[in-house]
Amino acid sequence: MSTTTPRDPGRSRVLRQALSVSVATGLYGISFGALSIAAGLNAWQTMALSLLMFTGGSQFAFIGVVGAGGAPASAILTSGLLGVRMGLYGVQLGPALALKGWRRVAAAHFTIDESMAVSTAQTTPALRRAGFWWAGIGVFIGWNVCTFVGILAGNAIGDPKSWGLDAAAAAAFLGLLWPRLASRSAQACAALAVVIACALTPITPAGIPVLGAACAAIIVGIFDIPRNKSGEPDPPIDPPIDPDLPEARDE
Repeated sequence: MSTTTPRDPGRSRVLRQALSVSVATGLYGISFGALSIAAGLNAWQTMALSLLMFTGGSQFAFIGVVGAGGAPASAILTSGLLGVRMGLYGVQLGPALALKGWRRVAAAHFTIDESMAVSTAQTTPALRRAGFWWAGIGVFIGWNVCTFVGILAGNAIGDPKSWGLDAAAAAAFLGLLWPRLASRSAQACAALAVVIACALTPITPAGIPVLGAACAAIIVGIFDIPRNKSGEPDPPIDPPIDPDLPEARDE
């Protein structure tokens, strides 16, 4: 009588999460490919951005500045500023993934919003690692395939201004941003960023208003720190210990 190893339902659940995220996010690549062509980049440049930069929002910011006639330095600074968050993700994911050598280098490329979200939603180290790799690689494949589809679409539609695509990069980026404006601090940050950008747009080159608007996050962050009655910042609250984690069972 043969026996079979029962399948881990947790891994199946993580795989479904990663697959759904990969499909949904990858479809944005069609917009990016078409908008990049509309902004004046060619097919090779567009694919290079998706293959090498691979940060989603930073890519939209880059082509938005280029399409508006901004200087290359402004486009690089703007997209680079948005990509800083990936480094912060790495600090949090590092202990959970516990990678070394070339795997650590590969993981840096797949550290994006989606792989971070799927990974941190899991309850065990093994599932966190599975969620990170499945989501990261899945989004990478879907994003680049859809970017190529978008390039073909962008080349087929002709003059982008006749379709309104010269202003669509900003609209696409706003679509990515809108779901993140749930908290009051995020709404205050967005409102202040709009004021700063509108004030700088008439007097500065393209790209500079975006960099200036980023200062809104710093300003809101300073005033949004929770403080106690003595005026000192509240100490961080330790997260509850998940009883399913090995470290919780060891205590």
